[in-house]
Amino acid sequence: MVTGGFKGRSIISIADFSREDIEYVLAIAKRLEGMKKKSGLLRDRIMATLFFEPSTRTRLSFESAMESLGGKVIGFADPNVSSYKKGESLYDTVRMVEQYCDVIVMRHFVEGAPRLAAESTTKPVLNAGDGANQHPSQTLLDLYTIQKTQGKLKGVKVAFVGDLKYGRTVHSLTIALSHFSPTFFFVSPPSLRIPSYYLEDLRQKKIPYKECEDVMEVMRQVDILYMTRIQQERFPDPADYEKVKNVYILKKEMLANAKVNMKILHPLPRVNEISTDVDTTPYAYYFQQAGNGIPIRQALLALVLGALK
Repeated sequence: MVTGGFKGRSIISIADFSREDIEYVLAIAKRLEGMKKKSGLLRDRIMATLFFEPSTRTRLSFESAMESLGGKVIGFADPNVSSYKKGESLYDTVRMVEQYCDVIVMRHFVEGAPRLAAESTTKPVLNAGDGANQHPSQTLLDLYTIQKTQGKLKGVKVAFVGDLKYGRTVHSLTIALSHFSPTFFFVSPPSLRIPSYYLEDLRQKKIPYKECEDVMEVMRQVDILYMTRIQQERFPDPADYEKVKNVYILKKEMLANAKVNMKILHPLPRVNEISTDVDTTPYAYYFQQAGNGIPIRQALLALVLGALK
């Protein structure tokens, strides 16, 4: 568990967080967002970014967060320009990089790779996404966004729509929100249902949920409509992707009966699952959601590096 202090700790899975941990990180993020003078918090600290898989928002927001606190950034966004292409092991890469930095941020296509990295170094490792597994900083910014838009975390009704099988953001957020008495709606085609072990966990915690295939079935009920991209890169068979790639396309007219407080979130990038005519509605909040990555990642960096307590 992360409980007991963040300094020097790796952030690998949201499952390692207690409710108190989550609330503390969100409080620190809010504090940093309102802080005018913070550019010296991480002066002379260096963050290494090891991105073995493509990223735009996560990588750039981590870099922006580090630099806005006065730190510096090294690393790579393309493993083909690193010694990984020469056959260097992940263990050796991490042991080498730790010589040059104070904290490591890693995205990897193999589930469990960031945890292996954390076990290979004394420097804190922040998981920026590992395959279809976990994405803890995305989860925390999602929670921060829900808290901002709904004024609370407890008792929210959330619909996850689209790729619930491979969607690491869905998996992580389901775990995290379970601390706050939610109601879940899982909207997907049969081939992309959320893995059964997540549902078993919800049953054990007595958290209500419903599975269905029609987004309109839940539109009137939810506070948060969490759309996801059908992730072509996760499908072993391209033919299976072709069958479901356009199964959910959210359009403006579909929002006619939505609750006034409802917000649409999306981890981005979107392809065509949200029509651009939704962008101008009061329900759209996915770009602001991406912006919330800055205070959350500032908070995580400041905490693991001991700049804030």
